[in-house]
Amino acid sequence: MIPKVFKEVIDLGDGRTISIETGKLAKQAHGSVVVQSGNCMLLCTVVSNYKQSDVDFLPLTVDYREKFAAAGRYPGGFFKREARPSDGEVLTMRLVDRVLRPLFPKDYHSETQVMIQLMSHDDDVMPDAMAGLAASAAIQLSDFPFECPISEARVGRINGEFVINPTRAQLAESDIDMMIGASADSVMMVEGEMDEISEEEMTEAIKFAHEAIKVQCAAQVRLAEAFGKKEVREYEPERNDDELAKKIHDMAYDKVYAVAKAGSAKHERGAAFAEIKEEIKATFSEEELEDFGGLISKYYSKAEKAAIRDLTLNEGLRLDGRKTDEIRPIWCEIDYLPSTHGSSIFTRGETQALATVTLGTSREANQIDMPSFEGEERFYLHYNFPPFSTGEARPIRGTSRREVGHGNLAQRALKGMVPEDCPYTVRVVSEVLESNGSSSMATVCAGTMALMDAGVQLKKPVSGIAMGLITDVESGKYAVLSDILGDEDHLGDMDFKVTGTADGITACQMDIKVKGLSYEILVNALKQARDGRLHILGKLTETIAEPKAEVKEHAPTMVTRRIPNEFIGALIGPGGKVIQELQKETDTTIVINEDPVTEEGIVEVLGVGKKGIDAVMAKIDSLLFKPEVGKVYEVKVIKMLDFGAVVEYTQAPGNEVLLHVSELAWERTENVSDVVNMGDVFEVKYFGLDPRTRKEKVSRKAILPKPEGYVARPPRDNNRSGGRDNRGRDNRRDDRKPREDKKED
Repeated sequence: MIPKVFKEVIDLGDGRTISIETGKLAKQAHGSVVVQSGNCMLLCTVVSNYKQSDVDFLPLTVDYREKFAAAGRYPGGFFKREARPSDGEVLTMRLVDRVLRPLFPKDYHSETQVMIQLMSHDDDVMPDAMAGLAASAAIQLSDFPFECPISEARVGRINGEFVINPTRAQLAESDIDMMIGASADSVMMVEGEMDEISEEEMTEAIKFAHEAIKVQCAAQVRLAEAFGKKEVREYEPERNDDELAKKIHDMAYDKVYAVAKAGSAKHERGAAFAEIKEEIKATFSEEELEDFGGLISKYYSKAEKAAIRDLTLNEGLRLDGRKTDEIRPIWCEIDYLPSTHGSSIFTRGETQALATVTLGTSREANQIDMPSFEGEERFYLHYNFPPFSTGEARPIRGTSRREVGHGNLAQRALKGMVPEDCPYTVRVVSEVLESNGSSSMATVCAGTMALMDAGVQLKKPVSGIAMGLITDVESGKYAVLSDILGDEDHLGDMDFKVTGTADGITACQMDIKVKGLSYEILVNALKQARDGRLHILGKLTETIAEPKAEVKEHAPTMVTRRIPNEFIGALIGPGGKVIQELQKETDTTIVINEDPVTEEGIVEVLGVGKKGIDAVMAKIDSLLFKPEVGKVYEVKVIKMLDFGAVVEYTQAPGNEVLLHVSELAWERTENVSDVVNMGDVFEVKYFGLDPRTRKEKVSRKAILPKPEGYVARPPRDNNRSGGRDNRGRDNRRDDRKPREDKKED
């Protein structure tokens, strides 16, 4: 039976389209779609259990995978099978999850899986830009309780013109790379990197992307209507008790308000809130606690959140006593770790990051091997968030998605400031030692200082700040919070992180939880963030104003040299013998790459200290040395022969040439040792190839004055046969006398 297929097509302009199709594949899933643009095809399936899970949150899993077969390639590794997700796949999962999760009901706790797979790849289409559209379209065909369709779009700007879902080639020319997630009514998520743009330019880019997303949301609605939108499933809602909620609110609100207004530290404040909660629970009997315990905790949390929000909106005060635009105390230090190539500590309030920098060759580049992209990163940043940073003990199960995401944000913030001609591969590692509000922005600040401490010549220093927003729809009041605490992260209506230099924004990440946020409020929030960034930037530059001129004494120095391709083999040697011995002798690391554009070899020499690097450079100079005809060079005798001396050019050790005995002096030389000896250093003139011997010719006598009365021997007439033919046979007259054997006397 031929399946009935339903399809919607979205016009992106300039001849590009995105199609959404359902009815052909994965029909046992609760919703499935194939999203296609060009030859790029994503299959998205969604399934949600009908039984509620015994948890108080939505167990939602968003999984994005790229199949190597989609690009006609084999997976790497021994088993030749896709395994754990790459960082790129994890980042796409996070982008989709952050937009979908808030649109499920808060009391919906069924196990839910959204699986997105790249099934066919197109070099001109970046699949992550369509993942959010695929997920939402599949959910629209299901019976899930989901608020409204959403989509995501990438926006770039090339020569001042915005572009939706640019190709990777276009993105290389763009000064903006932003991913925006939104519904038809509200922007919900923004993440990306920029080339020092202004707050107004960033807002315009968001607006442009939102208009494209509205079209994609409308297409999903049409597809669902044509397919036959299912009735939303019924599920068992959470238990609620309005009377109990009011009682808890009345008991907790004033006490929480007073504690919050006191402006205490994190642990002191937490203990005070816990005491209030215990006092409230003490007013209930054991039977009531057993029956309503979960609700009491839930309603207390709501009362606590309401009191803290009201304190900020009404009095402009925050949990730690700061004003809305006030930054916590900052202290910084560089060169803290004696053996690293660069290090720094950045502490802001109760958040602390220790950053290290390691310098290496291209061999240490981070290799990216995905079906949608193959390449390498010469600058990369890793972020670690151990449990002790928040005073907790919990299982350690490898790098979390959060760590990947926060590290990527900090990397995007800094990478544009690393100069293109930086010879090193640079790895930054941030160890979060304390956390109470935006350790990712602390990572940006610590990373900036560590890079400058290591001698990486950053174009400009970068700082970052985490911001929050609290709004009251009824009164129209709102408060933008600078440098938010961990507790303020979840009680606000928007949290966003912005990084940049003194001249503009380099990266951002936003999660907007309130509907219909005006662009006016957004611009005001971004401008307040700019003031905070510049304040923090001032603290950084007080500690280290500019990159150190040189790397540390114990850090490796990198020198690069381009050589013609024909010399690469000589430098490597048979089986790598020459280069391996050279590395061992000089205590350096030598890496050779070929530049396909210039057809040259790029030699990277990494070593601690000048001596070893100079020795390698001398070897390269020796290989590349080509004497010029007519010039005089200094040579050294390295071997004595009966018919001359072997000499090497002192400026290019290893380059040898024969100095024939006849070119030693104007006088007749019987023994070579009469004129020169081993180790003698003198000058010779280079004549190029000798036409008679076809070997290189040098002469010592050519630069010596001729002896007085010297008479040169007449040159040999090479045009006369001398009575012999070309084979050396006697061709004189046949009437010559017969040859007589020579007899001894």
